[in-house]
Amino acid sequence: MSEQQQGVSRVALEPDHFPVRIWLIAFAGWMFDFYDLVLFSFLLIPIGHDLGLSATEEAWLLGVALGASGIGGIIFGYLSDIHGRKQVMTWTICLYSLGTALTAFATGPWSLLVFRLVTGLGVGGEWAVGHALLAESAPSRMRGRASAMLQAGEPVGVLLAAVVGLLGAPLVGWRGVFLLSSASALVAILVRRHLPESRLWNRQHEEQLSPLRALRRLARAGMLGVLAKGFVLGVFKLGTYWTCYTWLPKFLQNQMGQPVGRSALWIATAQVGQLLGMLAFGVIADRYGRRAAFTGYSLLTSAAIYGLAFHWQDLLAEPVHFWAMLFAMGLGSGCTAGFGALLAELFPTDVRNFAMGTAYNSARGMQLFAPVVVGFFVARHGIEGGLGVPMVLALLTATWVWTLPETRTRDLSTIGTRRDS
Repeated sequence: MSEQQQGVSRVALEPDHFPVRIWLIAFAGWMFDFYDLVLFSFLLIPIGHDLGLSATEEAWLLGVALGASGIGGIIFGYLSDIHGRKQVMTWTICLYSLGTALTAFATGPWSLLVFRLVTGLGVGGEWAVGHALLAESAPSRMRGRASAMLQAGEPVGVLLAAVVGLLGAPLVGWRGVFLLSSASALVAILVRRHLPESRLWNRQHEEQLSPLRALRRLARAGMLGVLAKGFVLGVFKLGTYWTCYTWLPKFLQNQMGQPVGRSALWIATAQVGQLLGMLAFGVIADRYGRRAAFTGYSLLTSAAIYGLAFHWQDLLAEPVHFWAMLFAMGLGSGCTAGFGALLAELFPTDVRNFAMGTAYNSARGMQLFAPVVVGFFVARHGIEGGLGVPMVLALLTATWVWTLPETRTRDLSTIGTRRDS
């Protein structure tokens, strides 16, 4: 094919407008994905009391869905590269909704573990599928904003989980909350009826690659190192988030002595900040680059967590200051909005979902240990030790992102070819 023909082909593949319908459906899937994932942490106190869970059991149960998400990301990322984005997104939404429904019938720690594992498998698969589809359907000049607008479903999901979990449990019980929440499966119907398949996947998908062949494909393109670096970045950034947010409800209610209603309000403040931070991140990343945006946001996160860790008593004496610090922490957490675009811009189309799912969700799966690590430092150093973990991880995120290339202007259809290298 001549250079002129290749140019015409790329123009034909390049979308000319923002894919609103794809974004809306993928946003709903991701919002309920994250809602189902974090709902457990907001119901942990009544669950632990009702089922007689020990502190150690609670810590591992908080992390099991995160651990399973790593496996789900690899499995469903691979399946999505074979069967398409649309079909596999339907499977993942149904799976995490099933896990949520089954949690309502848990009778002890082992049944909880199994049901949370099912939820995590579906959660891990949905993320990469939605982000790959949106990245392949959005104009290159808007990929950062598209990724951020999709990832914005995360704070919306957390906010919804906080309201339903903290305020709904006294009305219908924690089992009722989980059972009602499984209605998220209705999103799968929207996917089946209204979500179009990726044109880029339809055009460039030629053969079914086994996971081993997919890894060989990445090796031939010299991208195994990039995959590893993306994984490490995910470990640092997602570690920042999960080591902070999985324990935040308990910190507020137990160590800081805040009532349930005020705890929900504090958490809502952080989630509003994160939502605004995500929406702004897309604009900043599209203008100034992915790496600079990640660094600025992570430094803000670290500074806010420092204030909460070492000056929380002074801040509580001035509620406006405490609000401001939680808002700043949420704002900085908005850099998770950059993963969808950044990872999509690193890998070729035929293995993009497999690579994205492996890097991001394996990193998220490592957060299985986040509650245990935080619990270790809390036992020895109190709140300062517990919040010191995400503070350090945020600093590592700010520096590690510079080991990756800047991908803001990349053409997705040429990644892994000689023209890209």
